[in-house]
Amino acid sequence: MGNARSAAEIWVVLHGYGQLARFFIRPFVGLETGRFIAAPEALSRFYTDEAHTRVGATWMTREDREHEMADQVEYLDHLVQRLLAECGKPVPVNVLGFSQGVATACRWAVRGKTTFAKAVLWSGTMPPELKPDELKRAFGKTELTLVHGTSDAVTKEDVLLRNQQTMRESALKQRTIQFAGGHQLDRITLVRVMGTEF
Repeated sequence: MGNARSAAEIWVVLHGYGQLARFFIRPFVGLETGRFIAAPEALSRFYTDEAHTRVGATWMTREDREHEMADQVEYLDHLVQRLLAECGKPVPVNVLGFSQGVATACRWAVRGKTTFAKAVLWSGTMPPELKPDELKRAFGKTELTLVHGTSDAVTKEDVLLRNQQTMRESALKQRTIQFAGGHQLDRITLVRVMGTEF
């Protein structure tokens, strides 16, 4: 979404487990002014119900884990190069990961070639295998925001507390935003985290 040529920044928004990009991007409608927003879809699709009528996607499973992570990092780096080419000029690249997309965003930042101006980690778990020095190198110059719904039954508060602890151990500055809601994107919070305040 958005006009590449007039965009002042790129946002890559990563969906959660079992979601599809075309639905995940809907809450971002109306936020594309001055932005180029891309919602890539995870590479592995599957049926999410027994009747095989609903389809979702996942960024990875434990099967062939290392190769799946390498594939997703290469895929996302390649996407950013294409987005920057469409913009025709260097602009800041930001990432928002929701749920499973949080782990994907973190692994991408550590293993990939893309540097992020802003990273929003929304209702998901940071990967336990990433070391503090790796996270510091990846996010040392990034504006980091953790977002969590106060009634999130999927990603409970202990996950937020662990993420905050990981940030402290990695000597990373971050802000935490909590909103009254569950495991979902909250429009008011979305407008806030995509803004310029920090």
